Amino acid sequence: MALPRALDPSVQDHLRLETFEGKFDVKDFVGAISEKLIAQSKADPGPFDPKPFIRTFEAAVDKLIAVRKDVQTKTEQSEKSVRVAERDYSKKMAELNRGFEAVGQSFGGMETKMNEVGRTAIRIGEQMESVHQQRLRAQAAYDLIDYYGQFAKDDTTRIDALKKEGKEGRRKVAVLLRRLATVAKEVDLPHSDKTRENIDRYCEKFEKDMLHLFDRAYRRGDPKMMHHCAQTLLDFNGGASCVQVYVNQHDFFINRVGESASIDNQLWGSLPDPDALPPVTESGLQELFAEIRTTVGQEAQIVQAVFPNPAYVMQVFLQRVFAQSIQHHLEQLITRTTNMPDLGFLRILQLVHQQTSVLVEDLKAYELPSVVPRSPIDANEFDRTVKGMPASAASNTATAATISTMLETAMEELFVPYTEGQRYLEKESRSLGELYANYLAKFTRYHERTGVKGKSSMFGRMVDQLSAAAATTSTSGTSTTSAQAAAALMRFGGLSASTDKAPEKPGEDPVREEDGLLSVEVAEKMLKWHAEAIGRCVELTPSSDVPKHTFALLRVLSAAIANSYIETAIESTQARLEAADTKSEPSMQPLTVLREVDLICHLWQRYVTMALLPLASSSVTIRREMVVFNNQTVSRIEGGANQVTQKLTDAIITWLSAQLAKQKRTDFKPRNDDLSFARVNTEPCIACCDMLEKIRDAAKANLSGKNLEVFLTEVGVAFHGLLLDHLKKFPVSATGGLMLAKDLKSYQDTIDTFSIPSLHERFEFIRQLGNVFLVKPDILKSYITEGYLGRIDANLLRPYLAQRSDWGQAEKGFNDAGDGGAGAQEADGKGMRDRFGMGRLSMIMKDLEPLREQISMPSMPMHGMSNIAGNIASSLANARPSRFSGAGN
Repeated sequence: MALPRALDPSVQDHLRLETFEGKFDVKDFVGAISEKLIAQSKADPGPFDPKPFIRTFEAAVDKLIAVRKDVQTKTEQSEKSVRVAERDYSKKMAELNRGFEAVGQSFGGMETKMNEVGRTAIRIGEQMESVHQQRLRAQAAYDLIDYYGQFAKDDTTRIDALKKEGKEGRRKVAVLLRRLATVAKEVDLPHSDKTRENIDRYCEKFEKDMLHLFDRAYRRGDPKMMHHCAQTLLDFNGGASCVQVYVNQHDFFINRVGESASIDNQLWGSLPDPDALPPVTESGLQELFAEIRTTVGQEAQIVQAVFPNPAYVMQVFLQRVFAQSIQHHLEQLITRTTNMPDLGFLRILQLVHQQTSVLVEDLKAYELPSVVPRSPIDANEFDRTVKGMPASAASNTATAATISTMLETAMEELFVPYTEGQRYLEKESRSLGELYANYLAKFTRYHERTGVKGKSSMFGRMVDQLSAAAATTSTSGTSTTSAQAAAALMRFGGLSASTDKAPEKPGEDPVREEDGLLSVEVAEKMLKWHAEAIGRCVELTPSSDVPKHTFALLRVLSAAIANSYIETAIESTQARLEAADTKSEPSMQPLTVLREVDLICHLWQRYVTMALLPLASSSVTIRREMVVFNNQTVSRIEGGANQVTQKLTDAIITWLSAQLAKQKRTDFKPRNDDLSFARVNTEPCIACCDMLEKIRDAAKANLSGKNLEVFLTEVGVAFHGLLLDHLKKFPVSATGGLMLAKDLKSYQDTIDTFSIPSLHERFEFIRQLGNVFLVKPDILKSYITEGYLGRIDANLLRPYLAQRSDWGQAEKGFNDAGDGGAGAQEADGKGMRDRFGMGRLSMIMKDLEPLREQISMPSMPMHGMSNIAGNIASSLANARPSRFSGAGN
C-alpha cells in the first residue's frame, strides 16, 4: 500500500468540505490548487517539470475521494434519521386529527342543544312580550277609565300632579290627554257630554301652557326646552300649533312686514326700452333672496335641533317665505309696471322667474330627512289610542313630501296668477304688436299718405284686412293673439277702416322719403325683439305649450314684418310704377326695394328655420302648420316681387320703345354728309345706351345670381326685338349705313357689358344685319348667305333689304342671282318657318340662344315679363347667403 502523499497546507485548505458547500467553480478550484506550483515552475530555470503537478493532483484526488466517502456516509445517516422523523410525525398528525374530530363532534352537539334552548327562549320571550303588551294595554285601559272617571267628577288633581313631575310627566300627560280625547268621542253614556267638555277644556289649557312654555324657551334661546315642548305637542296633537308659533314669530317675517323694495332708477328707466338689454337683477329682489339664503341656512340647523319632524317644519317655513315675502315683493314690482308698456311687466316677470329658479335650486340643498313618529300605526282606532299614536302626527307623516317637490310647487303657484290660461300669451302678443306698430309708425304713415287712392289700393286692402282681424274673436269670446296684434297695429299706426289716405294732423312731423325705405337694420331689430319674446315664452310657459305659443308669436311677427313692412313697400312700389308717367325715364328705385326685400326675407326665414321651428319639434301637427303658414306668407311676398319686377321691365321696354320712336326719317339718309359724319351716334341711340347702362349698373348693384342674369336677359331680348322692328321702318343710304353701323355697334358694346352670352350672339346678328346697308349690290347675295345671316331665309331679310336706297336697282340682280337656288331656298325657308312656326325675324332669333342649354332654363319671350318674375320669386324662397356675406351686391 502506497503511503499518502503529503500536501501543502494551502492545498489542504481547499480540499475541505466547506469549500464545496457554497458556490463552487471548477476553474477557480484547479487554479487555487496549482497556483503555488505554477509560481515555482516559473521560478526554476530549465524545461517544464510536470512531476510536482502530477503528485499534487494525485494527492488532491485521493483526498477528494476520501471526502466524498465521508459525505456519502453522512448522507445515508441523515436519510435514516429523516425517515424515522417522518414516521413519528405521521403518527402525531393522525392522533391530532382524531382529537379534532372528537372536539368538532362535541361542538356540533353543543350547538344543536344551544339552538333548541334559543328557540325555546324566543318562544318564551314572545309569550312574555304578548303578556307584557296585554298588561300595558290593560293598565292603559285602566288608567283611561280612571282618568275619565275623574274628569267626569271634574277632578283634575291627579293629572295636575302628573303634569308637575317635569318633562317626563308632561310627555305622559300629552299622550294621556290625546287618548282621553279620542275615547271621549267614542263614549256614549249619560253625562258623557259634560265629561267631553271637561276633557276638551283641559286639552286646550294644556296646549296653551305648552305653547307658552315653548315661546318662553324660544325667547330665551333654549333649544333643549324648545325640543321638549315640540316633542310633547307632537305626541299631543301632531305639533302643528307649535310649528305655526315658531314660524309666525320668526324675526325674518316680523322684520319684513311693510318693507318696500328699494328703487333702482337705472333699472326702471331702461325697463320699457326694447333696445336696452333685459335686466338680470333687481336690487330689492337680490337683497331679499340673499337674506332668504342666509336665513334658511341657519334655520335648517335650528329646526333639526329643535323639532322631531324637521322636514315638515322646513316645508311650512319655506311655504311662508314664498307666500308672504317673495309674493309680496313680486306684487310690488308688478304694481310699478302698471303705467308702463307691457314690455316692462314681461321683463320684470321674467327677471323674478329667473332669480326664483336659481333660489329654488339653492334651497333644494337643504333637503331634510322625514322622521316617522315613534309610535307605530295601527288600523284600529282604540289600539292606536292606547299605544299613543296621534292622528295628526300620522297626517304629518303622510304629507311630508320632499322639500324639492314643495319648492317647485310653491314657485309654480307664485306665477300662476300671471301665466295661467292665455294671460301671458295675450300680454306678449300685445306687447310685440305695440312695439312693432310704434317702430313702424312713420313707415306706415309715409306709405299711407303717399299711396294711391281708391279701393283697389294696397292700403285700402290692408286696412280692411286689419280691421277684420282686429274684430276676430275666439270661440270663448276673447280676442285672439292675431286680433290683438292687428288692433295694436291699427291703433299705433293711425289706421282707420273708413279712411284710405289720412291727412297730416296739426303739429305732426311731416313724412320724409327715408321714412318709407326698407332697411335690413329695421328687420334685425324686429327679429331681436321677437327673439327676446320667444326666450320669455320658453321660460315662463310649460314645455307642452311652447309649440302653440311659438306659433302664435310667429303670426304676430309675420303680421308686422311681412304684411305691415315688406308687403307695404312692395305695394307702394307697384303703385308708383303704375302711376308713373310713361314719357319720363323709369326709376331704378324698385330694384333697391327688391334687394332689401330679398335680404330681409332671407334673414327672416333663417330666423324661422333656426330659432322657431325647432321649438315646435315636440308637436308634429303645430310644426306642420307653422311650415304651411310660413310658406304661404313667403309665396305672397314672392307674388308681389314678381309683379314689381314685371311692371319695372314693362316700363323700361316702353321707355326704350319711345326713345327709338324719336328716330328721324333722315337720320340714316342724311342730306349733308359732312354734318352726319360729325355725329358719333344718333340721339335715340345715345338715350337708349345711357338707359341700358343705368339698368345694368342698378341691376348689378341690387340683384345677384339668376335674378341678375334673367332680368338683364329679358331686357336685352326685348330690346333686341325692338331693334329688329325698328330697322324695318327707316330708309338707309350708303352714308346713312355708316351712321346705322355706329348706332348698332354702340348697342352691341353696351349689351356686351351685361355679360350674357345669349345677348352677345343676338346683337352680333343685329350688327351683321346692319352691314347689309354697307355692302355693294353685287356682293349682297353672297354676304347674306354667310355668318348669322346665312341661317335665315332670304325672304325674311327682304323687309330690311328693301330699306336700302339703291334697292330698286339691286333687287333685280338679287332675284336673278337667287333663281338658281330658288328651290333649295324655298325648301330651306319652308323648313325654317316650320321649325319656328312664325315669320317674324325676332322669333327666329330663338335659334341663337345657346344660353338655353347652358343654364337649363326655358327661353323667355321677347316681350313681357312672364318668366323673370318667377325666377326672382324662387330666389326669395330658396336659402341664399345673407347680406353679411355680400351676396346681395
